[in-house]
Amino acid sequence: MTDGTAWLAEPQSIAYGGYSVVIAPDLESESLARRIVETARVPYRPRPIGELTSRQVQDLLEGLYGGVREGIALRHGELDEWSYVIKYGGWQGEFGSAGRPVDRGGLHVFHLEYEEENGKPVPPRFTYRHDGNLMCTFNLHLDGSWAHGSPEGDSEVVAAVRERLTAAGLPDDDLDRRAVHRACLEVIQRHFGLTLPRERVLEDTLPTLLLTAP
Repeated sequence: MTDGTAWLAEPQSIAYGGYSVVIAPDLESESLARRIVETARVPYRPRPIGELTSRQVQDLLEGLYGGVREGIALRHGELDEWSYVIKYGGWQGEFGSAGRPVDRGGLHVFHLEYEEENGKPVPPRFTYRHDGNLMCTFNLHLDGSWAHGSPEGDSEVVAAVRERLTAAGLPDDDLDRRAVHRACLEVIQRHFGLTLPRERVLEDTLPTLLLTAP
């Protein structure tokens, strides 16, 4: 994968409302998506609906529910050893609080999320978990007035990430939030080898799961 993750810092980089992307190696993408569904705060049935573009998924949710954020869908794909899942619709606050952890069984799971239209405003965040353990998390504005204003988690991983941030000149109070967001994403992509294929996500079709009532 070659596109990196810094492009996620652009306004409405994937869809209106922000982005929520999960990346993991060595697990097929549909299995990763179904693990994510298991963590939803209410039960859902993941229904395969074919391969859709990003725009088609949003139009589908609009047509089915009268508003994109009234439903939820997951697109998923693979490249080399990596799988990725992109959430669409009203995903905010819906996942991570129930079921078995996505990172069970020794899986390395990386989560990038930004509630861009949240009026508080909530900063973007990065979380890396492995086999039930929090390895690293921090908000991508490096904003100490919010939780995780600097990396926290496993001491060795955190030390390495902090070293990378320092080498990139971060934190830097003279940078605006979007510039800090982008710079943090660049650090993450270099350190963990993460990237998301931009054209494939934005323009191509990908297998899609619509989340419906069980």
